[in-house]
Amino acid sequence: MTVVGPFGLSVRDQALETDVQAGLAAVEAGLLEATKSEVPFITEAAQHLVRAGGKRFRPLLVMLASRFGDPYAPGIVPSAVVVELTHLATLYHDDVMDEADVRRGVESANARWGNSVAVLTGDFLFARASHILADLGPEAVRIQAEAFERLVTGQILETAGPRDGRDPVAHYLDVIAGKTGSLIAVSGRFGALMSGADESVVDILTQYGERLGTAFQLADDVLDIASDSHESGKTPGTDLREGIPTLPVLRLREIADQGGRPEDLELVKMLDGDLTDDALHAEVLARLRVHPALELARRDTIQYAEDARAMLAPLPECFAKSALEELCDAVVHRAG
Repeated sequence: MTVVGPFGLSVRDQALETDVQAGLAAVEAGLLEATKSEVPFITEAAQHLVRAGGKRFRPLLVMLASRFGDPYAPGIVPSAVVVELTHLATLYHDDVMDEADVRRGVESANARWGNSVAVLTGDFLFARASHILADLGPEAVRIQAEAFERLVTGQILETAGPRDGRDPVAHYLDVIAGKTGSLIAVSGRFGALMSGADESVVDILTQYGERLGTAFQLADDVLDIASDSHESGKTPGTDLREGIPTLPVLRLREIADQGGRPEDLELVKMLDGDLTDDALHAEVLARLRVHPALELARRDTIQYAEDARAMLAPLPECFAKSALEELCDAVVHRAG
């Protein structure tokens, strides 16, 4: 058993490991090439997060999905570069919106160069992704455009909040299906599609990616509360400080609304306070880490990961299918 990539996926087949490693290396080279500019400063800013590393979760999924067709087809690596560039671009924008100081264990672009440079660098990455897409054909452009629309819609829905009478948890799950699930679904879809896999396989891996993407974001929600900065690559409680209603917080509010204990109501009141105050933020974070709401969020993560695993059932048994199943386990492991 060997481990592929920073995400730590276990692979039991030497040939599959070799091919996936080679594919990810080609993606890495493609990312560096795509982020070069004639203006040195733009290159520095655009490669800031590329060089900081990352799990390369989306490219890994592209590589594994391609195993159900021709894994050496010419469109596979470029499509993986597209999804990772798009993801990186959203990180630049997210950090501006969240006023984050740290990303992937390094200073965020907005903290280093200011909001304007960070936003424009994200736009630059979107442009470079579009340039690569143009060579992959109109269907790839349409797929990416639809996913990007869902991604932006999810962000807008998060910003606007649930409409009156809408269950906040259901609203939030819709948000992350758009913000995170959509692009991870495209990763599975591109890998299968570019490899020439059967249409039914393309559909299965798209739906798998959608569910796994939701589980992946829910695991991030848990990590934002439960981890330290070394584990998550960003400052713990960043979403909490910014008032972003992640699932552990929503589950806490749900418990409080349904006749919670006095300590639950007190914690909700603290959440509604000024969490830019370091002492209050630290106390709320400490209380959430031992609250049942965090365990409920972990269970939700596990459920979505299991739903993703169930989607794979019709696929033929092979090492790639086993690796996709292990991705579900890896996502759950991140959430503890």
